Formats: sequence, C-alpha cells, structure tokens
Amino acid sequence: MKYQSQQVARLYFLGALTIFCLQLVFGLTAATMYIWPTAIPTTLLPFSVARMIHTNALIVWLLMGFFGATYFLIPDEAERELYSPFLAKLQFWVFFGAAVVTVVGYLFGNYDGRSYLEQPIYIKVGIVVVALMFLFNVSMTVLKGRRTAISGILLMGLWGIAVFFLFAFYVPANIVIDKMFWWWVVHLWVEGVWELVMASILAYLMIKLTGVDREVVEKWLYVIVGTALFSGILGTGHHYYWIGTPAYWQWVGNIFSSLEPLPFFAMVLFCFGMVYKGGRDHPNKAALLWSLGCAVMAFFGAGVWGFLHTLSFVNYYTHGTQMTAAHGHLAFYGAYAMVNLAMITYATPLLAGREPYNQLLNMISFWTMNLGVVLMTVCLTFAGVLQTHLERVQGNDYMSVQQQLGLFYDGRLLGGVMTAVGLALYLTSLLWLPRRAAVPAAALSPAE
Repeated sequence: MKYQSQQVARLYFLGALTIFCLQLVFGLTAATMYIWPTAIPTTLLPFSVARMIHTNALIVWLLMGFFGATYFLIPDEAERELYSPFLAKLQFWVFFGAAVVTVVGYLFGNYDGRSYLEQPIYIKVGIVVVALMFLFNVSMTVLKGRRTAISGILLMGLWGIAVFFLFAFYVPANIVIDKMFWWWVVHLWVEGVWELVMASILAYLMIKLTGVDREVVEKWLYVIVGTALFSGILGTGHHYYWIGTPAYWQWVGNIFSSLEPLPFFAMVLFCFGMVYKGGRDHPNKAALLWSLGCAVMAFFGAGVWGFLHTLSFVNYYTHGTQMTAAHGHLAFYGAYAMVNLAMITYATPLLAGREPYNQLLNMISFWTMNLGVVLMTVCLTFAGVLQTHLERVQGNDYMSVQQQLGLFYDGRLLGGVMTAVGLALYLTSLLWLPRRAAVPAAALSPAE
C-alpha cells in the first residue's frame, strides 16, 4: 500500500460485507416464506418487508463497496493522499447510520411505495448529502493529482449515480410518467453508470494483477464504456413496453437492448486477454479468480439472461414472472457483487500489510458462492418458463400456478443456503489472519 489514507477503504469494506450478510439473511427469510408462507407470522414480518430489506440492502452494500474501492484506488491513481480522510470516515458513519435507520423504519412500516426507492424523504436527503461528501472528496483528490482514464471514467460513473438518483425525488401524479422517470434511477444506474464503475475497477485490477501496460488496458476500457453507454441508455426502452408509452419504444427497446450483452462480452475478452498477455504470476491468485469470474458471470447474468426476455414479443409473456428474478439474481451478483469481492480480496492483504493469505479458502468460497447463485438462477429460470406457459399461455390463475413451482422454490432456497455458506467461508478467509511475515507492498502490487 502506497498511501496511508487508503486505509479508509477498510472501513467501507467491513461495512459492505456486514450489510451483505444482512441481505442474505432477509433473502433466505423471503425464500423460506415462498415455501412455508406461515413460517413467520405476517404481523411480525410481512413478505413485502423482507423482500424490501433484501433488495435495498443489496443496493446499499454494493454502493458501500464502490465507495471503498474508490477510496483505495483513487490515491493510487492520483499519486497523492486522499483529499480528506476525515471526511471519508464521517461519510461512512453517516451512510451506515442511515442504512440502519432505514431498515428499522421498514420493520415498523415507515417506507415509500416505490420499489427500490422506498426510503423516506429524509433518508433520500441524507443519501444526497453522503454523495456530495464523497464526490467532493474524490474529485478534489483527482484534480490535485495525476489524472488517468481509469479515474476519469470512474468519476463519470460515480457522478452519474448521484445525478440520476435525483429523479427519486420526482414523483408525478401520472403513473406512466412516474414509471418513466423511475427507470431513470433504477435502469440507468445498473445498466448505465454502474457499468462504468465496474469497468474502471476491473481495469485497475487488471493492471495490478497482470502487469499489462496501462495504455493497452485503457484502450479496452474506452471500447467497453462506449458500448455500455451506447446500448444502455436507449436500452431503457425495454422497460417502457407495457406502461403506456408511445409505440416507438417497442423498436428502440428491441434494437438497443439486443446490443446490451456486447459490453459484457467485451469485458470477458478484455479480462482473459489481459491475463494471457500479461503472463504475470501475481501472488494474489484469489483476487485474479474473482476478477475473471466477475467478467464471465456478468456476461451470463446481465448479458445472456437479460437477452432471454428483453425482446418485446417475449417480454409480453415473461414480464413480471420468475424469469425477471433469475436475471436479477445472476446479473447483480455477477456484475457488481463479484467486482466488489474481487477488489476486497485484492486490497485487504495490502491494507493489512501482509502477503495474500488463506487463498485456498477464499477460492473455495468463490466456487461455493458461484454454484449457489447458479443453482438459484437455474431454478428460477425453470420456474419462470413454467409459470409463463401455465399462467400467461394457458391462462391458469396465479395461485394455482405457484403451487406447481414448489420444487423450484426448494432449489432456490438450497442455492441461497450455499451462497450463505460461501460468504461465511469468504469472511473467514479475510478475517482469520495467520501469523505471517509482512512483505513490501511493491511485491504485491507490480509496477505499471
């Protein structure tokens, strides 16, 4: 580790993993409710609240991981200490405190009715304050130091996250207009600016883990970002099919959504190409495994599974079925959870001043967690196909169809348990530090 202020990232990584555990707890709870609806009294915890905490915790821990990754790599890219480590720590506690208050509020029925944006207005204002603190801190660090393509594209993505969140405050009375701008937050985050953040972090990891020249990595980064923005922005149209918008969105959504797998396929080529080209035997093999796995799983989750039901004449039948859940689980995990876990795996030994430790256990956690998510995805995919046929084609009622999907919901719960076991192994590999001699940071982070 080159700069002392990078230690701030450790706080964010611990916070992100803590909320990741919370997300899995409520995810397993919701999956259990699918199988045994009366296992938990609805007066104690309604299914809608369990699901709400599960999805909101996902967003919060991914953002917290992005913040930590940024605070780790920005000083390294800018070649200077963070502008204000104190502001970074203050931002963490404000953000973490707001997350705790939000979860408690959800449990007591204090939430808005818009999915993924259920936060009360005062929490939304707090999120904006946190974002401004963060953007000021990292922007000043970059402006006062070296500027690179990685830090520039990362800042573009982070500023985009903040700007598009402002549409969460716009709640028009017309439900069609409301849904149109709701997607400006939800879609343009995960299928737009978040992809810039993901690509930047992966590019940074490729430089550090493979030793490939920065110029080569940056050229690939521009290609990936260009295709992501070109397809992702107008790809919002695939959410406009059935909400009352003009018919031309059918064409726009079909055409540009079909192109959305391209940036993820480019990421696969990029990551494996850099590893092949670099030929560098980096000591942190677990971080390299997570990085390569991220590219592959993102391509299948966000690319392939997204394409399966993105065309309007397919989406007409699959919209709102378990196909959506299958795509969502694999896409969020593959694209964003795994890039955070890759960065945490790479950065933690450097922050602790040790050589990479417990790598075998970390790699076992990789395969366990991935197999769990794949099992969930496959089960939800089969459930979605069967649900679409029985409900949307044959016209059976919703509840009778749900009763025929029990086997797939059992499999989804088993996949969730496997994912939780994988996370437990991952945490053990990071927190259990065997006594080993510290090594110079330069030995772990090859020169560019």
